[in-house]
Amino acid sequence: MEGSPSPSARSRPVPAAAHDDVEHLDVLVVGAGISGIGAGRHLAVEHPGRSFAILEARDGCGGTWDLFRYPGVRSDSDLYTFGYAFKPWRREESIARGPQILAYLRETVREHGLERRIRYRQRVVGASWSTARARWTVVVEHAGTGERTTLTCGWLFCAAGYFRYDRGHTPPLPGLERFAGPVVHPQHWPADLDHADRRVLVVGSGATAVTLLPALAERAAHVTMLQRTPTYVMPVSRRDRPAVLLRRLLGDRRGHALARRRNIARQQAVWAFCRRHPRAARRIIRWVNARRLPPGYPVDEHFRPPYDPWDQRLCAVPDGDLFTAIRDGRASVVTDRIERFTEHGVRLASGRELTADVVVTATGLEVQALGGIPLRVDGVPVRPAETVAYKGVMLSGVPNLVFAIGYPHASWTLKVDLLCTYFGRLLAHMDRHGHRICRPEPADPAMPVRPLLDVAAGYLRRAAHLLPRQGDRPPWRTPSGYREDARLLGTGPVTDPELHFAP
Repeated sequence: MEGSPSPSARSRPVPAAAHDDVEHLDVLVVGAGISGIGAGRHLAVEHPGRSFAILEARDGCGGTWDLFRYPGVRSDSDLYTFGYAFKPWRREESIARGPQILAYLRETVREHGLERRIRYRQRVVGASWSTARARWTVVVEHAGTGERTTLTCGWLFCAAGYFRYDRGHTPPLPGLERFAGPVVHPQHWPADLDHADRRVLVVGSGATAVTLLPALAERAAHVTMLQRTPTYVMPVSRRDRPAVLLRRLLGDRRGHALARRRNIARQQAVWAFCRRHPRAARRIIRWVNARRLPPGYPVDEHFRPPYDPWDQRLCAVPDGDLFTAIRDGRASVVTDRIERFTEHGVRLASGRELTADVVVTATGLEVQALGGIPLRVDGVPVRPAETVAYKGVMLSGVPNLVFAIGYPHASWTLKVDLLCTYFGRLLAHMDRHGHRICRPEPADPAMPVRPLLDVAAGYLRRAAHLLPRQGDRPPWRTPSGYREDARLLGTGPVTDPELHFAP
């Protein structure tokens, strides 16, 4: 994980800076993925006088898009909203593949001179805040040597996302050790894995599984997606023709801006319709699925979840490639429970047996809070699950820290852009008034709370006890959509009775 400590690092004490000759930065950004690169660009352009650095535990920037190498890896959000507001998306495909997104991010790094700001193979293993000194003391472990160094910063910007990079989630799968062929998790896809003309079994039904199935089916003998529960799946056009037309007519910048606004509105409208009219949404999704699948296909068995649309994230499939692979006979979906794995495949609870040469466990992510970095405030450990998120970007009782987490039902980067805008406005306000410390505190300690990411996805439910909470009222209730967030973070006042400043 970008900036996350190794298990052995968690138990070691975090030393405080003993001298003032350690390097001091105005802002330290943890993680050089899509959030960290966005934060770096905003700081470089809007606050050129501030010193900052981006620490990246791995040896390349790009975060998720540098890590994931499985076949067909792509975004399920359009790049007019998943890309940055300040950098037009110029490719014809709006639903882009992983290498295209990685190239876009690294181009952003080059265009804004961020390469000199990124320090690779440096992992944050602890951070301690001192109110007396109005700064964070951060301990960094250098990959390869294991050497530890200390630096200080005025602000800590946690851009490490919410899942572990060193391992994915694999639930107990009875008898998996008996399987004779390769067993692969998509998060660690072997470069030398050859699945051509082999029978591949993909265990899982989320976005990764529905991406893998058509990609693997291009070369495999057959691909089977084995799911316990169906997921909502909708075809989307890989190429956004109206957005391409806008760019041609108005130029890249104006065309990108208008396409972005249009797609934000469309995302919000679809989500709102599904939440307000779930029965109608279910019927529409089923009708679309049935049209794409072979005549007589058991749609309700394999593509009708027991929950409402957007209780979990809806999976988008570009140009309906998943349905095409099923219709062509190159892939199939099986909805059943695993009894046990065998040497040559899996036996299901129904008694059916599936034969496989390769097993892919597309079974989810391992979630952690704040990149797994242990924090202390004036010597007291911070337990993220005991904090409440202020405007969805800061933590109660934790000074001078912001964190980046995107929307569960819209493009991640929409939130990152708003966060960076808000952070810049907050820094400017503190400069004008001579403040050095900013700490959110709830006026009502007994305020009811609920999970920060209030979505029924399995990987978030498993980690609910690790993540911060949200309250039941502003500014502690995390906005449910971009428009509300744009008012709160983009144009709303920076000051607030529950945000306390000190010199």
